[in-house]
Amino acid sequence: MSRRRDDAGQTMVLIVGLAVVALLLVGVTIDASAAYLRRQGLDNLADGAALAAADGVQGRQVYEGGLGERALIDPGVAREYVAAYLLEIDAARTYPGLRFGVDATTDRVVVRVAAPLDLPISPPGWEVRPLVSSAAASYVVVSD
Repeated sequence: MSRRRDDAGQTMVLIVGLAVVALLLVGVTIDASAAYLRRQGLDNLADGAALAAADGVQGRQVYEGGLGERALIDPGVAREYVAAYLLEIDAARTYPGLRFGVDATTDRVVVRVAAPLDLPISPPGWEVRPLVSSAAASYVVVSD
């Protein structure tokens, strides 16, 4: 006497498995999109801060004695202009936990910004907030 196997329920296991994989893909896509958008915002912020620093230092030098052959950027003054710019646009409210750094040489300003990101869909048990960062540079060129 042979018994016939019943395949009822096998399709349900495959459907549930596929649904779990699809939900994981949706979660990863949403988190990746949030990180991308945060990076775009920080790119804009770093660009504006670098331009403000270079423009402010250049403008100050022009008014205090002229540019001469070369516009010199003072690193301390560049940091002040970046901090003032970020304060003016209230960047800390838009990007809580915002950190910035300024590297200046005689002819360029490099601004690095970073802010933590609260992921829309956090993996269970993941307490770490990823840090998203960006950098921008502004060069001062004197020409006739």
